[in-house]
Amino acid sequence: MIEIKNIEKSFGESKVLKGISSIFEAGKTNLIIGQSGSGKTVLLKSLLGIHTPENGTISFDGRIYSELEEKEKRDLRTEIGMVFQGGALFDSMTVEENVGFPLKMFTNNSKSEIDDRVNIVLKRVNLINAHSKMPSEISGGMQKRVAIARAIVNNPKYLFCDEPNSGLDPKTAILIDNLIHEITVEYNITTVINTHDMNSVMEIGDKIIFLKEGILAWEGTKKDIFKTDNEAIIDFVYSSNLFKKIRKAQNKEDSH
Repeated sequence: MIEIKNIEKSFGESKVLKGISSIFEAGKTNLIIGQSGSGKTVLLKSLLGIHTPENGTISFDGRIYSELEEKEKRDLRTEIGMVFQGGALFDSMTVEENVGFPLKMFTNNSKSEIDDRVNIVLKRVNLINAHSKMPSEISGGMQKRVAIARAIVNNPKYLFCDEPNSGLDPKTAILIDNLIHEITVEYNITTVINTHDMNSVMEIGDKIIFLKEGILAWEGTKKDIFKTDNEAIIDFVYSSNLFKKIRKAQNKEDSH
């Protein structure tokens, strides 16, 4: 579980995060949504320790990050997996080498132990015969699965994903969403996803926080979105006719 309390972050005279508090639970996909400039990327980077908030606390299962010693911070980072927006695979490494990289960097595991773990996670993300391929030789969807495998190879307690569906076609995006959700539940990971993809919200939004101009304007589940009267989230989510129709049909069904 990750708990944030009254997080404030400024750049110069511009306050980007304005007192945000929430809880991200383990075993659930926690989504951060909002328009460009709403503060969602800054919040994600604050959770990762890239940005340091001026006020507030971020705690990982009771450990307040700002109060940890440097060694404790380094230890905590080994419990974190990250899926970057573009995948961020090393072009000069094979799929197998990409996935095994964190184990070589952060553990003292033997080569056979690393190979065994790499095989396990590649199988988990449904990549059986791609070990020796280079990133340029596989599709965008396969690259994202490699990125997910690399992110979970160290058995992380916390998984962060920055726009994991960026650049993918809708069908592949749904497969990646479902894979992240399955892994989250299966390994009881606290997963936080920064996304603008409304299909992701409706597909795997166990917990959603909506930021608007640096303020937490709404939070709830994918089901709550259909019932909320919050104008900010309604305007954001239901800007398309498709979601207006879904909301209307859902409300009609609930009335019976």
